Amino acid sequence: MANNEITHSGIVENIEGSHLSVRIIQTSACSACSVKGYCSSADSKEKIIDITDAHPSAYQVGESVTIVGRTSMGLRAVALAFVFPFVLLITCLFLFTAWTGSEPLAALVALAILIPYYMVLWLCRARLKQTFSFTIKPITETL
Repeated sequence: MANNEITHSGIVENIEGSHLSVRIIQTSACSACSVKGYCSSADSKEKIIDITDAHPSAYQVGESVTIVGRTSMGLRAVALAFVFPFVLLITCLFLFTAWTGSEPLAALVALAILIPYYMVLWLCRARLKQTFSFTIKPITETL
């Protein structure tokens, strides 16, 4: 495994055509702690990941697999979801405050600017789905 990869163990839940649905358990760093039963910070969630694979017949429902993604995908997702909107919000806040002289109005306009931003992301979801794609490997191949 290279340092630029993110891996998760999962179980194949469904196979339809070239699409596989894999259930993973996403855990926080705290969930592996030995005192997690006494702490309210421990967190884990089940997620279903949709993967397109050229050879889905190589997998069976219930099979344990490893999902592999690039670290750069995570960084790009954080940038699109948090960094760019934050920069947009702050820029608009300063520009509209200077332009209107009213901080409450500038704050409302800056927040309203985020609506079209996230709508554009939603409209581009098919393209983003291709960009943020995982690959799948049998467990035996990753050992």
